[in-house]
Amino acid sequence: MEIRIVRGSAIAPTEMASYDAALAEANVHNYNLTHVSSVIPADASVEFVGRAPDLGPVGDELTVVEARATSATRPVSAALAWTRSDGGPGLFYEAAGEETPERVRSRVKRGIAAGMDLREWSFGDVETAVSCADPDDGFATAVVLAVYGSGRAIR
Repeated sequence: MEIRIVRGSAIAPTEMASYDAALAEANVHNYNLTHVSSVIPADASVEFVGRAPDLGPVGDELTVVEARATSATRPVSAALAWTRSDGGPGLFYEAAGEETPERVRSRVKRGIAAGMDLREWSFGDVETAVSCADPDDGFATAVVLAVYGSGRAIR
């Protein structure tokens, strides 16, 4: 399985419209997102792509780990961190809020370090991806997602 890291940010007149627009920038707005916790399967590859390629028919279900922040009054940032163990499995951690990109990156690194401490795995380097937005006129949303595989029909 391939896991793609994508991100987006947007400003729109409502909270939901800004979220939808941020997903559009990441090119995952035409899918139904199913959120999972943060374990990377041993047989998966992880690649930062920024914007998702075509992942299947409109309306399909996508499995994701998502960092998301929305605000109408303050700048927002969202971040994902990830690492792999020598044996293959790995972790994602997410952080988001009304804060600077540097601060959210620092929080997500502290979070993944705590997650690594909980497991008896030998981990490699930690990678991060951050998105940010500033609400000039409306709501601002920043998203970073780990998208597991491609879309599949909802049953």
